Amino acid sequence: MPHMFSDVRAFRRDPLQFLLERGNAAPLGLEPLHLGPSPVLLVNDPDLIRPILKAPETEVGKGRLIKKLTPVLGESSLMLHGEEHKRRRSVLQKHMAKGAVEKYLPQMCAEIRAVGARIARLGSFDPHRFTATLALRTICIAVFGAQVISSGDEEALVQAVGTIEDDLADEMFRVLPIGPLAWYRRNKNRVCAKLAMSTVVQRLRASAGSTSALRDLEALGLSDRDLHDEILTLLLAGHHTTGSTAAWLLYHMAAEPALMDEVADEAAECLGDNGELRVEAVRRADVSATLVKEVCRLYPSAWWFSREVMAPVSFGGRDLKVGTSLLICPWQLQRDPRHWEQPDRFLMTRRYTTDAYVPFGAGPRACAGMGVAMLELQLLALEMAAAYGFTGVSPNPAPWPKASVTLVPPPMNIAIELRQARRRNSALFEAGVELPYVPPVGVVPADALQ
Repeated sequence: MPHMFSDVRAFRRDPLQFLLERGNAAPLGLEPLHLGPSPVLLVNDPDLIRPILKAPETEVGKGRLIKKLTPVLGESSLMLHGEEHKRRRSVLQKHMAKGAVEKYLPQMCAEIRAVGARIARLGSFDPHRFTATLALRTICIAVFGAQVISSGDEEALVQAVGTIEDDLADEMFRVLPIGPLAWYRRNKNRVCAKLAMSTVVQRLRASAGSTSALRDLEALGLSDRDLHDEILTLLLAGHHTTGSTAAWLLYHMAAEPALMDEVADEAAECLGDNGELRVEAVRRADVSATLVKEVCRLYPSAWWFSREVMAPVSFGGRDLKVGTSLLICPWQLQRDPRHWEQPDRFLMTRRYTTDAYVPFGAGPRACAGMGVAMLELQLLALEMAAAYGFTGVSPNPAPWPKASVTLVPPPMNIAIELRQARRRNSALFEAGVELPYVPPVGVVPADALQ
């Protein structure tokens, strides 16, 4: 007979494996999880997701789990509900919709090319070391204007997030309080991180463009505190989630060289006379778009989200009492064999029309940054494939993510070389020509150090 804490150990040991096994094995509906005194139900039936997420906020609200982020994110639109949430969300949607950010396509591509040049000089790279700062710069371009954040502030923000992200993830489902020494350490880290993040926000406010989301938020009459919280939420949610997904995208490009060649051919078809990707061509670029969708299926950056029952309501044949948490896990839903053929495999032949595909949520509170994230990932695939070839990783088995605030990839080592050199070397190899070793640009040969 399970007790109220019987699932805590398995969940804390590996939440991804726990939710995957429990959700896939249970009948479709609402599966009880024993994670503490408050009831928690895992929603593993796609037919229930939209009714839950579209329910009136008087019946189903954001709930207590997401509120645990308040000490860091404050009272931003992520936490709000009602008319105030709608006011702020309308501004964010205006600036982050895919159609709105397409005008910044040349600037976004230029940032991607700059990162590509940096990692090409290394000869090999760990993608997650570079994608977080790239995603941060891209979200700043889309929402606040070009050239508004320095490389130093980028690094400060990324380091601050890295300092506290695991602690935040741990606190979301913690049942028992941590000890005083651990609490002191966490609080010290949080104070330092918040100070660094607040400094970045102040500088960004001073340099934001006149047509940016910041100016529209100011027009709503928000206080300095509210503006600070909104900007910080945009920066953290916009760069950390997309940065992790971008690292997984580069991994799968390296694991599928033929696919990367196909994306490179598609990129060539998207180029204009000036050598830049054309917006209208990118809209029709199905290969890179499908690549992004499949990566988002396997590694949804928002791998779980929750709602809380605010008034007695019924879903899935159950009468739910006030205080019940409804846990929706895209990681589980998008790897359930009842909804996907060979769910753990990376396949480019899938369709994504099922309600079991919710990498950005659904309903009125779906991720407002979905448009800019999808475009950024697609541009990353096109630009990197056009210029480089990747090798050095295997798709079987794919690495297991770390379940933090996002699905963080483990350390990887991807070899990179210029695409022209790769094609030339491949042709010579097939012709039986023995090629001498040439170190990558920027790498000093060992014999030169002797």
